[in-house]
Amino acid sequence: MAKTQSEPALPRIFTVRKLRVVMDSDLAKLYGVAGFRLNEAVRRNAKRFPSDFFFIITKEEVAALRSQIAILEESGRGKHRKYLPRVFTEHGALMAASILRSERAIEMSVYLVRAFVQMREAILAHATILKRLAEIDHRLIEHDSVLREVVERLRPLLDAPAVDEEAKPKIGFHRGSR
Repeated sequence: MAKTQSEPALPRIFTVRKLRVVMDSDLAKLYGVAGFRLNEAVRRNAKRFPSDFFFIITKEEVAALRSQIAILEESGRGKHRKYLPRVFTEHGALMAASILRSERAIEMSVYLVRAFVQMREAILAHATILKRLAEIDHRLIEHDSVLREVVERLRPLLDAPAVDEEAKPKIGFHRGSR
């Protein structure tokens, strides 16, 4: 799918403290607001952002991210940020879209809600398919055990002992039988 002119690049997702997060500067760019406006809106709506929605990363985490992919140099202010960056989980990113008033944030909020609904429908479809596959697997296991039993019962018939030709009485006229 081609990206249109007005569509900003999707933000990079990082793993910090075993959580997938987006940097505040990337999120602000995505929503079409200045970074300080995003952080200001978060501070004003603190009750909407519990600790599992966003957190401020430490200097060590900033250094680790910077050394991995040079994230802060691209954000404009680079190494000279006054405050440590905030990072948002997917729930925090959605909440940020709901508190911002820019046109882009409103569009993204609607887009995210639709994406989650579509994802939920896809998961439900996959769950139905997986349930059906489990039923088929169960039937195959049942059929396998029945077939194994049939083979075990037929084996004695197929593996009949060899008949000794000399021990068998001969029918008809034979020399020396008089």
